[in-house]
Amino acid sequence: MKKVLAAMIIATMTVSALVGCGSQAAPAAEASTEAASEEASEAAATEEAASEEVAADGQTYHVGVLQQLEHPALDAATEGFVAALTEKFGDSITFDVQNAQGEQANCATIANGFVADGVDLIMANATTALQCAAAATDSIPVLGTSVTDYATALDIADWSGVTGKNISGTSDLAPINEQEAMLKELFPEAKKVGILYCSAEPNSAYQAKVFEECLEKDGIEFAEYTAADSNEIQAVATTAASECDVLYIPTDNTMAGNTETVKNIIVPAGIPAIVGEEGICAGCGVATLSISYYDLGYKTGEMAAEILANGADVTTMAVEYAPQVTKKYNAEICETLGVTIPEGYEAIATE
Repeated sequence: MKKVLAAMIIATMTVSALVGCGSQAAPAAEASTEAASEEASEAAATEEAASEEVAADGQTYHVGVLQQLEHPALDAATEGFVAALTEKFGDSITFDVQNAQGEQANCATIANGFVADGVDLIMANATTALQCAAAATDSIPVLGTSVTDYATALDIADWSGVTGKNISGTSDLAPINEQEAMLKELFPEAKKVGILYCSAEPNSAYQAKVFEECLEKDGIEFAEYTAADSNEIQAVATTAASECDVLYIPTDNTMAGNTETVKNIIVPAGIPAIVGEEGICAGCGVATLSISYYDLGYKTGEMAAEILANGADVTTMAVEYAPQVTKKYNAEICETLGVTIPEGYEAIATE
C-alpha cells in the first residue's frame, strides 16, 4: 500500500512538473513569435526603404524621348531605354515618348516642345533626332542612341570620344570592315558592289565611305546609288540591281523604313544585299553583322540614370558602343536566291 501511495505521489508530482513546464513554455514561444514578427517587419521596412532610396527626397524625373521614325531597330532602342530607367526609378520617372514619323520638321517641333516643358533629359533616337535636340538646347542633357557617328552628326572635327557639349549617348556602329569581310565570304565571285543609301543621312554617307575603303583595299569595284528621300528609292534601287552583283545597304533610317520596296526590286532581280542591321536584313537583306538595339537603348538608359541620380557630367561622358555583334541571316531570302550560309550565322526570327 505504501508502495502504491508513493507511486501515486510521484505521478502527481510529475504531472505538476509537466504542467509547470508547459505554463512557462507558452510565454517563451509567444515571445519568440513576436521577435520573429518584429524582425520580419524590420526586414520588410529595410527592403521598402532600399527600393525607394532613389526617390527618398521626393525627387521625380521627367524625360522626353524623341524617336525619329518607327521601325523595329529604333522601337527596340526606345524600349530598352525606358526599361532601364523604369527599373532604376520605378514610379519616380515619367516619359513623354514622341515619334517624328521621319520628318525633320517634326523632330525640331518635338525637341523644342521638350525644352519648353523643362524636361530633365532628352533621349534622341537616331541622327536627325539628335541634331534637332542639339539645336533646341545647350543646357538640358541630351543622350543619343541609334546614332552611327557622333562626330559626323554633330560636325565635330577633332573627335576624342566625347562631345564636350551637353550631349553623349550610344553608337550603333558595327565593325564595317567585318561587314565587308562578310560580303567577301558569302560572295567571293562578286565583281561590282552597289552601295545603296539615302544621301540626306550623313551617317549613312560615313558608313559608305568606310565600306568603300575596305573594297578598294581588296580590289573590288563599287559604285554609289543614293536616294534623296523615299520617293527616289524605287528608281535608284532598280538601277543598282541592273548594274551590280551584290548590294551593301548601311544602317540607314530611310532604307529601313522602305525595305519592302527594296526587296520587291532586288530579290526578283536575283541581287543579294549585305546590310548594316537586323531590321533591314529582315526586310530585304541576305545577311548582316548586327547589334542588339534593345541592349543599346538599355545602355543609354543606364547612362541617363547616372546623370539623373548621380549628377554625372554629360559633357565628359564618352560615347558608348554595343557590347557585341552577331552574324545573322534572312533564311527566306537566302533560300529564294540560293545563297548557302556557312556555320556561325544565326537565323533572324520571323513571325
